Amino acid sequence: MQLLHVTSELHPFSKTGGLADMVAALGKALAHAGHEVHLVTPLYRGIRARYPELQPANWRFVVPLGSGSVGGEFWRLKVSPRLTIWFVDQPHFFDRAGIYNESQVDYPDNAARYLFFCKAALVLARHLPRPPQIVHVHDWPTGPLPMLLQHARASGAWPQPPKTVLTIHNLAYQGWFPATEWPLANLPAEWFHTNSAEAWGQLNFLKAGLSLADALTTVSPRYAREICTPEFGCGFEGLLLRREYELTGILNGVDYDEWNTSANPFLKHAYDAQHLAGKAANKRELQAEFGLPLRDDVPLFAKISRLTSQKGSDLLLTALEQGLAEGLEQQFVLLGSGDATLQSGFRALAARHPQSVAVKVGFDAALAQRIEAAADFFLMPSRFEPCGLNQLYSLRYGTVPIVRATGGLDDSVVDVRESAERATGIKFHEPTAAALSHALRKAHGLYREPDLLAHFRHNGMKADFSWEKQSREYVELYEQVLHGV
Repeated sequence: MQLLHVTSELHPFSKTGGLADMVAALGKALAHAGHEVHLVTPLYRGIRARYPELQPANWRFVVPLGSGSVGGEFWRLKVSPRLTIWFVDQPHFFDRAGIYNESQVDYPDNAARYLFFCKAALVLARHLPRPPQIVHVHDWPTGPLPMLLQHARASGAWPQPPKTVLTIHNLAYQGWFPATEWPLANLPAEWFHTNSAEAWGQLNFLKAGLSLADALTTVSPRYAREICTPEFGCGFEGLLLRREYELTGILNGVDYDEWNTSANPFLKHAYDAQHLAGKAANKRELQAEFGLPLRDDVPLFAKISRLTSQKGSDLLLTALEQGLAEGLEQQFVLLGSGDATLQSGFRALAARHPQSVAVKVGFDAALAQRIEAAADFFLMPSRFEPCGLNQLYSLRYGTVPIVRATGGLDDSVVDVRESAERATGIKFHEPTAAALSHALRKAHGLYREPDLLAHFRHNGMKADFSWEKQSREYVELYEQVLHGV
């Protein structure tokens, strides 16, 4: 099967969240399974310098963009015989300090930037030596591409274009723009309607894909059900309910070549499910690194995340404050950034409790690995979570996840109340600091039962969320789309 994935970010070249990890790992797994896979993504600032192995493809192109036209160039990286990454080089649009924004302010020309990117991807799809059978697009920046392909079919410009699949990584991010940006698409005015890209009088990039892709997926089964409800549907629950037979939830996977505890260059002490001494040693290393007391008798909690309301960061801050005020003996390490008020809140908490709380604002991939390996419990109190990846990493690292039962968190973690034999983590249901505090107390109780804690860890480390397994569900979906099932 010939496949083209179109993504606005791709690990390790560009990343703001789990989208980058998912597309990179899925593409790798599909290629390993024997499919011909192409990935296309913008050539953002710094990529060429950091990855000198990129080669110019000697392929220049020009596409219409509103009343004018914009040129670009493809660069290429051949990862393996079946996996090629294409980069769209357009310095005016992509040679910038950020991907979508700077200082949390969106670039005002994002509509032009990502319509150009979609049109570049269409050029690539049209002129590859073996055109793709499936074009798989991801999230709002690539939402217009199914619409462009539909128009190519209707106009006769490409009578039999590829089938399209849109993956919704987070429905809350949609790409809203004024209707005055519609001419940038260079499509007839009559294509701007409620069964296409129009939503409440505005241009909505994601809506175009939700309406016109041949199939829709989410990154977990539960999230596919949740977005068909008013609570999680972000105004599009009606559209999604109408398309529920084309909507599939497929849980994200993990690239265990990168996320493993036995052959990991970022970890000083290797370990596995049968030999956990290395995990205890990694805990002491991290305690020393963050200036925390070297204690094996208290649980070490961790969070690696954007600091946002969606991620429940405010709930966690309140719960930690309450636990420390009550004298709970515990340690907590945070790696993340986001809302300025939340950043200040966590820093202030660490300043008041330097023996118990340590905070690093920012992101560091190597440190993230060390935290996962060192922590006893990983906290994900999300108000909603399409999939989540850190709970999957935590399971493999023997770090018991504490999660709110929503989206992919509910799909991937087994609470003891669901199965004592298969338990891997702790779930709570209400998005409140009180419910999270109760879950933290459960964790303290689990930590005081070493045999039971080892049982949870062993179950988590043996769970299989490999992309080799999860990618087979995408192949089945592609086959259904191609055969009109």
